[in-house]
Amino acid sequence: MKFTCLSKGGGFHFPPCHMLNVCGFRILLECPLDLSSLAIFSPVPVGLEVHEPLDSESVARKKQKIEKTLDANDLVRAEPWYKTVKNLHLWDPSFIDVVLISSPMGMLGLPFLTLSKDFSAKIYVTEATARIGQLMMEDLVSMHMELKQFYGPGDASFPRWMKWEDLEILPSELKKIALGKYCEELGAWMPLYSAVDVKDCMKKVQTLKYAEEACYNGTLIIRPFSSGLEIGTCNWTISGPKRNVAYISSSIFVSTHAMDFDFLGLRGNDLMIYSDFSSLDTTENMENDDTCFDPVTYTSSNVSDDVNNLEEIAASLLKDDESREEMEKLAFLCTCAFDSVKAGGSVLVPIDRLGIVLCLLEEISLLLESSSLKVPIYIISSVAEELLAFTNIIPEWLCKHRQEKLFSGEPLFAHVKLIKEGKIHLFPAVHSIELLTNWQEPCIVFCPHWSLRLGPVVHLLRYWCLDPNSLLILESGVDANLALLPFKPMEMKVLQCSFLSGMSLQKVQPLLKTLQPKLLLFPKELRCKIQISEANTIFRYSENETLRIPTSKESTEIDIATDLASKLRWKPLKKETITRLDGELVMDQGKHRLLSGFRPADSKQQRLLLHWGSPDLKGLLTELSKMGITGTVKKVSDEAEPENAAGIIDIVGPEKALIDVRETGTVIIAANDNLASHIFKAIDIVLDGI
Repeated sequence: MKFTCLSKGGGFHFPPCHMLNVCGFRILLECPLDLSSLAIFSPVPVGLEVHEPLDSESVARKKQKIEKTLDANDLVRAEPWYKTVKNLHLWDPSFIDVVLISSPMGMLGLPFLTLSKDFSAKIYVTEATARIGQLMMEDLVSMHMELKQFYGPGDASFPRWMKWEDLEILPSELKKIALGKYCEELGAWMPLYSAVDVKDCMKKVQTLKYAEEACYNGTLIIRPFSSGLEIGTCNWTISGPKRNVAYISSSIFVSTHAMDFDFLGLRGNDLMIYSDFSSLDTTENMENDDTCFDPVTYTSSNVSDDVNNLEEIAASLLKDDESREEMEKLAFLCTCAFDSVKAGGSVLVPIDRLGIVLCLLEEISLLLESSSLKVPIYIISSVAEELLAFTNIIPEWLCKHRQEKLFSGEPLFAHVKLIKEGKIHLFPAVHSIELLTNWQEPCIVFCPHWSLRLGPVVHLLRYWCLDPNSLLILESGVDANLALLPFKPMEMKVLQCSFLSGMSLQKVQPLLKTLQPKLLLFPKELRCKIQISEANTIFRYSENETLRIPTSKESTEIDIATDLASKLRWKPLKKETITRLDGELVMDQGKHRLLSGFRPADSKQQRLLLHWGSPDLKGLLTELSKMGITGTVKKVSDEAEPENAAGIIDIVGPEKALIDVRETGTVIIAANDNLASHIFKAIDIVLDGI
């Protein structure tokens, strides 16, 4: 088995991407887009000219500004391209057999693969992830088309900003995003796909429910299990004849909205791939820092004394400490938003996490209801209506608390009631006539996009950026200085907040103890944060490095049909026992199966196919004499051959022939084929065989 980490990603919106080769099949794990790279582009503010050809004087002026403080004029003024996984474009799409997608963010780059005429892989996604991911891609296309209207038709094959002379004059901070640390990422940029491409992509996707089995090529059994990160997100198990693999993406044990992390479904796998890099976000510039933090050691001493078995360890993992902290964080955000609207300002929330948006809507509406303020809440997105409607018909993908609301007759989320009461208003675009006639300030607006380069957020930021009473809520992980560059000077308050993006390091050790994998693939970047007992075989991986993982099973298991199993006749062969069965060997549902084969009624009894040992010369002469064949035994004088292990039988009748018996083999020399056949039958009787 081979494993290659193509990218460790960049947080919630850009999950890691890997290539796995198991049982001869290449499996791509995730296919995301690095949308944070959109920060190098200008959002084309009103009155700003589009990108113009550069003359020698302007080039010289820009070169003088490279190391100065960035300003809005340094951004690329062109139709944005989109950055895929930096190493994925080096792989031939025709070599990929299976694609596994764990989250909606992990499928945003999928149409780039399906556009290739050589791509024929099977794509597996959960039903909820497929629908939410499709809506996210359609919304991305819609926002891009709006931005494209400012620039007009351009050269899709090779835009001007990608020419080397233009890239060289970019400030170092923007140049690093465009080219990568070693100028190796330019080939990862692609023009965005179309709405038609998204529809064609979704036709090639096979959707699954949690724990539902999918069999690929009769060899691999693939199953998704809830990861708790978002609605529909999952981890995967891949079962093959000689390898059972569990792939763990970013996961949350207890969620405020999605189904909890089903980690017990991952037990029984001999190899675990740990791909949750979320803990890296807690330490900045870790790669450039040689200081190691106090690591958490994976030993039983880290578990409290009252935990004595796996059931108790599993129960300890499901403590909802983190979810309570998340709700406290959301309550703080709502308080800040309330203070802003109370002061006469408006609140802008460009957060694309569906679960966080749904919980914020509930918390903010409760806070507003408890006060005398009547502030409208606007949700502006081309897919807002369809997305919110979808979230109220998927109880099987939600946490137990949400599912209980269904049985009590309540809506799964509060936005259904709030929309009916006219407290939440949905609009497809910021320039919608209905929105303009309904507009009222102060207000609270939820809209895409978190990059601050696409969609309604660009217009609203330009509108409110000079209002000191207004509030912008950003997610951590976004470079605020670079993201807000086109909107400076900024007097608007900015609140940057982090949300749960994966499991905490304190829960990694008991998780490993519960799952008990024989082999573990673990990121090298986490080596300073957690030490894992070498009792388990550990392979540490890093980006763009291929690891070869040994096979854990020395032999292959096989299911034998009952009627064939009744015919088993074992014979000893040195230290082993051996038998012979006649049937049809097939691969079905990831297992080898031996079925009863069809045999014609007049078929003759088959001869033995395997013999061992050397024939006894006297016993062989006896069998030959029964067939009317006479001969004499002559011993050979060969010191290399042990006594009684070698000899020659000289056949004199009915015709001349010779049988040369050695320890390494027996040779029959005869001019008559019929005589040679009879001699072989005699040897067949004397020797052991099956």
